Amino acid sequence: MRKHAAALCAPLLCAVVIASLVTAAPSTATARPAPGPAWKNCGTGEHPTLQCASLKVPLDHADPHGRQITLALSRVPHTARTYQGPLLVNPGGPGGSGRRLAGFVASSLPKEVAAQYDVIGFDPRGVGASRPALNCRPGHFAAPRPDPLPAAPDAEGAGLARARAFAEGCAGKYGDVLPYMGTVSAARDMDVIRRALGAGKISYFGYSYGTYLGAVYAKLHPDRVRRMALDSVVDPARVWYDSNLLQDRALNDRHRAFLAWVARHDATYRLGTDPAGVEAQWYAMRDTLAAEPAGGRVGAGELEDTFLPGGYFNGHWPRLAEAFAQFVNDGDTGPLVAAYRDLGAVDAADENTYSVYAAVQCHDAPWPRDWRRWRHDNWAQYAEAPFMTWNNAWFNAPCAFWPGTPLRPVDVSGEAVPPVLLFQATHDGATPYAGAVTLHRLLRGSSLVVEDGGGNHGITLSGNACLDRHLAAYLSDGTVPRAAGEVDALCEPLPDPGPVTGKTGADDVPGAALHGLLGFRG
Repeated sequence: MRKHAAALCAPLLCAVVIASLVTAAPSTATARPAPGPAWKNCGTGEHPTLQCASLKVPLDHADPHGRQITLALSRVPHTARTYQGPLLVNPGGPGGSGRRLAGFVASSLPKEVAAQYDVIGFDPRGVGASRPALNCRPGHFAAPRPDPLPAAPDAEGAGLARARAFAEGCAGKYGDVLPYMGTVSAARDMDVIRRALGAGKISYFGYSYGTYLGAVYAKLHPDRVRRMALDSVVDPARVWYDSNLLQDRALNDRHRAFLAWVARHDATYRLGTDPAGVEAQWYAMRDTLAAEPAGGRVGAGELEDTFLPGGYFNGHWPRLAEAFAQFVNDGDTGPLVAAYRDLGAVDAADENTYSVYAAVQCHDAPWPRDWRRWRHDNWAQYAEAPFMTWNNAWFNAPCAFWPGTPLRPVDVSGEAVPPVLLFQATHDGATPYAGAVTLHRLLRGSSLVVEDGGGNHGITLSGNACLDRHLAAYLSDGTVPRAAGEVDALCEPLPDPGPVTGKTGADDVPGAALHGLLGFRG
């Protein structure tokens, strides 16, 4: 705009015009344009036009001239003459690395839509290639760890000691950083990215926890949002202790859906046609592994970790069912150990992701400090939803000992933001359906597209043409569906996969590529 105004002014007026533009510019440090990223090619065979860069942001946004940290960025540049600005993407978590998501989104959207955007991926503060990258306690998930079920006082004591050690490890290594980890800080980082890109507004596309990050950004900067699509919606009214308890029930339902699927395919898996009987065999397997871990590594907790991805994505069901059946029918632990290695084991990158997950969730909102509350709530939940309740409790237990004073959850309600498009499956185990209804109500003018009967977490760009048509229309020209009532549009889910034997992965199942990118448990 400044170049345009100066070029069009008459010679005698140019000095006046330029002086007025400079005088009108905000003088505060936070309003100055951030230096533009120095993009370099980092293309791959799959995404040859991918570029990478880094960007300095304040550790403390209240002190913009203080210590700086570094965010790692990626970009697939626009190629169309019609340019709609940057589209920032986030895979969830918190703690998920977003750099790889840019190439996936750019290649999965219709070409004519993707070509109109610079698709921008970023590793949020503390994550992946951003610096510093957190790893609070290497080896925290070394296998086999104690059985998550605290059936005796000494087992509970061991779990508490482990949770406390993780919190203390974080405080010892990153005590100067932890007060600035959180969703609000990450949202403010996004606005620094916006300014560095030279954009007055950004569009945003987030999955899972990324829906909460987007909603917080929209609350802080409603005038800087052009378009926003949110898939698999976090309940912003239950951040974070209550949301994890509700997640236990939803994940238990998805695990039972998997077991019922196994029963329907008894001809392949030979575990019986009664879902309750199949479930009993699964818990018998758990008891066996709790006493004697398979391969010396896969105990009860690791078994739950291995089958948890099946609660997020039914594309894993055939492989999990085969490992389950071979263990029960043949006593063969090899497929189970291999499935744990590929789906449940934690490496250094996962340790980083978990460290950021804890740092954000524990600081974002108050958690109970009295363990008696945790004990009461989780035993009550376990009675109804045994699959992941205690595993999830210990996953989040460092928050009971987290250093510092937590923040308050952000009230994301508002009507100043442009229409936001929400996507949700009715049986999502990780982010239960009610959360999408809540956010739909809080964001006036938003539209909710529901995959009716679907159970996967992360449903767009996963092979459902109905959902993807809504997403493409919205990103193309802002079109959103409108209907009276709670839901604005319904789409049928994709069918569950069929049984596949002798398979080592689910790479050819619709949605597999996306689910390899989504954030950690979020």
